Amino acid sequence: MNGTIRYTIRPYDTFWMLAQVFNTTVESIMQLNPGVDPNNLQVGQVINIRPGLGFYSSPSMERDMNDFDEFDMMLPDLMDYFHTLWGQHVMWTRMVMLGIIFDLPDLQFTTERLLRNAMDFADGLRIYYGDEAAQAFQNLFRNHITIAAEFVTAAKDNDEAKMEEVWRRWTDNAARIAEFLGSINPDWSTEDWNAMLMEHLQSLADNAMLMLEQNYQASIEGFDDIYNQAMEMADMMAEGIANQFPG
Repeated sequence: MNGTIRYTIRPYDTFWMLAQVFNTTVESIMQLNPGVDPNNLQVGQVINIRPGLGFYSSPSMERDMNDFDEFDMMLPDLMDYFHTLWGQHVMWTRMVMLGIIFDLPDLQFTTERLLRNAMDFADGLRIYYGDEAAQAFQNLFRNHITIAAEFVTAAKDNDEAKMEEVWRRWTDNAARIAEFLGSINPDWSTEDWNAMLMEHLQSLADNAMLMLEQNYQASIEGFDDIYNQAMEMADMMAEGIANQFPG
């Protein structure tokens, strides 16, 4: 079909995310699937995608790609994939922080969407490290998310003792994530990941305090730094996988 492949929809797929992974556009995917509602994708539904020029193809990809887990992405695709996930992580984290601090009515739904991010990361890691490792990371990263919400709630309540207790658990969780990543990939340094995650935690905590102080301009400027640092973690994750699985 002129470079077109078949892809089976997985949980939480969107046309936008698939466009990032396959280096194409949402418009192209929609044109190739005129009868598909992009707002109502069904798990197991088979669609057509025409990967862009920058997308890696190999003889193994000439088979039916009904199982996305069975092929490896090369570095540019890995970077796109993890940039998307880390970008979503910090964006939805900020939305949840705003929801807690300002009692927004959509807090339940933004929280549910943020928790889904842990599953999405696990799906990406499952391709390379299997179900057990993916589930272990999902559990750790889900805890990272829920503890963050506890910290923001304690800060809103001005409960310093609770903040200190939650901070200890939050940093311990970050150390466990770093240790886990260092254990499954020789190119991932536990020390480097711990430093990156600690910077991530401190930036989120500082940003929450700026919101509570109603210093909104500084909070927005700080979010730019949070986002940029998240992209560094995305690069580190993608490069580590590409180095470990060069083929």
